[in-house]
Amino acid sequence: MNRFFLPAALALASSLGLSGCVGSGGFQADSDPAAQQVEVHAILDHREVGGVGCLLENDAGRWFVVAPGRVTVIRSSQPLAVSCKREGVGSADESWSAHHQSGRLVGRVMAGAGLGNYLPNSYAYAKVLTVAMRPAAPGEGDAAASPGTPVF
Repeated sequence: MNRFFLPAALALASSLGLSGCVGSGGFQADSDPAAQQVEVHAILDHREVGGVGCLLENDAGRWFVVAPGRVTVIRSSQPLAVSCKREGVGSADESWSAHHQSGRLVGRVMAGAGLGNYLPNSYAYAKVLTVAMRPAAPGEGDAAASPGTPVF
């Protein structure tokens, strides 16, 4: 009888151990597993600029944030394009590519088998995005030159 009990106990223990590895991938039960929070910062002349409006976009959608700030985006295998602008200060257009997350056992196995493109949750962007802005050209963004600005 012990001869049959030992293999069953080992199989049960190993399956519980593997389910613990797979289940501890960082998912939260109350959130969308395809969502990721990113923090956006804008810099100009080696200093952070506040109040910069940024549009983040990939093939899964568009999101707006005022930098410095955080926004939740939907992950994708496609790059995340970031376009930021503040009137009279400057603008920027940058892009961040997605990378495979290496912390998940199942994601690594699927990516290794060439099936990574079928797992959108296995991709992630950098957690902190720092956008280098270009200064505004002289006269660009002046209130007097802007059409549609009322003069009182």
